[in-house]
Amino acid sequence: MYLKELSINGFKSFAKKGEFEFSSSITAIVGPNGSGKSNVAESFRFVLGEQSVKSMRGKRGEDLIWGGSEKIARGNRAAAEVVFDNSSRTFALDFDEIKIERVVHRDGQNEYKINGSVVRLKDVQELLANANIGSTGHHIISQGEADRILSAGPKDRREMIEDALGLKVYQIKKQEADRKLNKTLENIGQVESLRREAAPHLRYLKKQVERAERSLQVQEELKKVYVEYLRREDTYIAKNQDRLQAERKQPSQKIETIVGTIQKLKEKLDAAPDTDSNTEALEKAQANLRECTAAWQEANRVVNQIEGQLSFLKRKQQESSAAKVQPQKMLPLNDFEALIEKISAVAERVMKEGEVSAIPALLRNIVTDLKDFIARNKDKAVAPVAVDLSELETLEKQKQTTQQKLNEAEAEKQKAEHVLSELQSSKVTELESTRQAEKELFNLLDQRRQMESVVHTIDSELKVLERDRTDFKDELQEAVALIGRGVMDYCNLKIHTADGRVYSDEELAKEDRIKQRDRRRELEKLKIRLEELGVGDTEELLKEYKDAKERDEFLEKELSDLNQSVDNLQALISEMQTKLEEQFLSGIDKITIEFDKFFKLMFGGGSAKLDRVKIKKRNSDDEEDEVVDEGVELNVSLPNKRVKGLEMLSGGERALTSIALIFAMSQVNPPPFIILDETDAALDEANSRRYGDMIEALSEKSQLVLITHNRETMSRAGILYGITMGADGVSKVLSVKFDDAVANAK
Repeated sequence: MYLKELSINGFKSFAKKGEFEFSSSITAIVGPNGSGKSNVAESFRFVLGEQSVKSMRGKRGEDLIWGGSEKIARGNRAAAEVVFDNSSRTFALDFDEIKIERVVHRDGQNEYKINGSVVRLKDVQELLANANIGSTGHHIISQGEADRILSAGPKDRREMIEDALGLKVYQIKKQEADRKLNKTLENIGQVESLRREAAPHLRYLKKQVERAERSLQVQEELKKVYVEYLRREDTYIAKNQDRLQAERKQPSQKIETIVGTIQKLKEKLDAAPDTDSNTEALEKAQANLRECTAAWQEANRVVNQIEGQLSFLKRKQQESSAAKVQPQKMLPLNDFEALIEKISAVAERVMKEGEVSAIPALLRNIVTDLKDFIARNKDKAVAPVAVDLSELETLEKQKQTTQQKLNEAEAEKQKAEHVLSELQSSKVTELESTRQAEKELFNLLDQRRQMESVVHTIDSELKVLERDRTDFKDELQEAVALIGRGVMDYCNLKIHTADGRVYSDEELAKEDRIKQRDRRRELEKLKIRLEELGVGDTEELLKEYKDAKERDEFLEKELSDLNQSVDNLQALISEMQTKLEEQFLSGIDKITIEFDKFFKLMFGGGSAKLDRVKIKKRNSDDEEDEVVDEGVELNVSLPNKRVKGLEMLSGGERALTSIALIFAMSQVNPPPFIILDETDAALDEANSRRYGDMIEALSEKSQLVLITHNRETMSRAGILYGITMGADGVSKVLSVKFDDAVANAK
């Protein structure tokens, strides 16, 4: 098994998807400070099930999600997926590849998936524990955590070493056994409590059973009456319901037919032309007719005017011809107008004065004025007006043109009258059709009301019958409660007449209901007698007593099984503890050897070892301290120095010591992969070379992912990933395969 791929999407600074392929035994991840390199190591912790957000440099689950920048909006989820090669079946799954994915949402909800299937966190942890992988194990050393194993207490240091030795599987099994043991002890207490609680009731039931035997005779009689009552009642309800439903079928079907016809008529009425639109078309046709009529009248008026002018000119022409034969006297129009104004002025004055006696004088004055006017002008002669022939020809042409327009206007008028007539006729037809459909609709609605009334009457009877059915069901339930389920045999009962003939169902259904009510009263009397005996359903009581006794026997057997389970679990816990102790003792000796070897390699001498120490709990002054646990202490001795305690080491010496211990643990029980986040930051050039030699040796047993700034460390990697961050604050991934780069350079 080896680590194949890592995919990050929306996790911390990786707003966009970033992918890492680990096809080399050593992969280095580099980049400037703040570019998001350490987020890669934390994404491993995240996907492998780390529950402490603080260990991933956050306070809440949403701190792990891309928080947004000025250019890119914040995300709603963070996801990480890691792919393992499982061709060697290291994982207990029959797949060549194992994909583990974890998603966290802004509401804090987490999802875990294995090969696309949603699973529990516990499933992920158990799967990884079998492969010596964990979210907080020694194989993932985040930035600044290299010193954690040195600064930890003896107990915590022992847990780290047990984790490195692959003892987490035994710890999980032991914890599971402890949990089951506690649960089993709780169950034992509950079972014993249940037995104590049930014992008085069991004794009471035994006494009741003895009394119940005396009520069997009454129950038998009650059963006989009950069965006949139920048989008659069931037959009455079933037959009458069938009859009413059959009577209801025809009017119901007719209602459905009528409703369908009504729906079609409504659709027809809805589909009929809109009255408003027809009215609008009619109004437009009427307006068009008025316009055409006005145009025709105007043309006719112009024709008449031209004809009048022509007639006048022709008459003048005739008069001019006659004047040549007999001269006529003509006076100017102005003279006549002056005479008329004079007469009108006198008349108006008289009318304003309102004197009737002045009228004869007015008339005499008018006659006198007329005579004077004639006398003055009788000798005046005015030459007749000559007729202009060109004007006459022009008027003739205008008449022809206007007559043509008149004919066209008359044609338009007749066309408009025809359109209006057709629209009026269509509207009348539509109105008649709509009235006929509405009449038919009203008739159908009336028929539906009649049929609905019939159905309503039948439904009322069915409701009464349904109420009887409800009472029958209640009575049946009560019968079962009183005399047991044997009463359900009423369906097969044959009821005979006095002469031995079997009643038919039709005869039972037509029986007078008063007789059935009498049977009901007899039932009630028998129920009261049975109740006076103080015992209910004997069969049910016997069954309850039997169940209670069987339950007590079952609890007794269950208690025995639980006690056996306690013994088995205690043996399992003891076995797990023994294995833990044995493998821990064996492993710590191996780690001590490797630790001393790596320590000497890093410091050029000195010594280092692991010592087991007892952790004691201080009691009162008059008692000895109690040993409660066992831990691990580190003892180191630097070459050429009198430094023996961890607290006296410098920062660089602590870094070298922690690296030596981490590598030692990895050599004893090599994990599938190791992630080291800037564990070489405090090393000088000489120690960096030693560090590089050590990681190359370590890469032969474990796959390494190194987050580093150290050039020496970079040079040992087969694949180099660069993490950059632009102005948008998003981490981006660049990759280089050294083997390919060397080949391309050549």
